[in-house]
Amino acid sequence: MSEQQEVQPVFSIEKIYVKDLSLEVPHAPEVFLEQQQPEIDMQLGSESRQIDEGFFECTLTVTVTAKLTEKTMFLCEVAQAGIFRIANIPADDVDPILGVACPNILFPYARETVSSIINRAGFPPVLLAPINFEALYMQQRAQMAEAGNA
Repeated sequence: MSEQQEVQPVFSIEKIYVKDLSLEVPHAPEVFLEQQQPEIDMQLGSESRQIDEGFFECTLTVTVTAKLTEKTMFLCEVAQAGIFRIANIPADDVDPILGVACPNILFPYARETVSSIINRAGFPPVLLAPINFEALYMQQRAQMAEAGNA
């Protein structure tokens, strides 16, 4: 292997998997008799960690809650994870890759899992809108910088 090949930047997907999955339908079966449209709330979280030299795990957690007034119809939480190989990339660029690129890759998988599991529970599928992970990442960085100056 030549020196030039050794210093080529590497970013690859090694594995994508569901790390955790839960679904609760606390008011079944009565909730299936409701005719109203529920209010849907979605929360996102992303975290990453180095698991070996050049290998990182990124986990995107999506929590979807459907409520009718104060009654929870369902609560679904999916932790979609991936193992990514990141090598020969400047250290300053690794954090944005883990905070933007990896969640962007994982989101369609999480979206499909959420839709499928909610549908299997007897509800119409919930189709999550696309997410701008770059904007979320920049917002988190701004909040961290603000907290550091406080």
